[in-house]
Amino acid sequence: MARRVYLVEEECIGCGTCAELCPTVFSLNEDEGKAEVIKPLGGPEELIQEAIDSCPVECIHWAED
Repeated sequence: MARRVYLVEEECIGCGTCAELCPTVFSLNEDEGKAEVIKPLGGPEELIQEAIDSCPVECIHWAED
């Protein structure tokens, strides 16, 4: 079973922490002022988990496929 990461954009405050910690998976959409997942199935899991743990509004999650 593969794990993928997703972000609830409506809850995102656009702090950019996830994009700083793991830029291969997250990006800050300047137009929207919110983060987005650009590579949900890829990237170092330890950095993704760090981004999840560091999110101040807890809007980043793992999903099992």
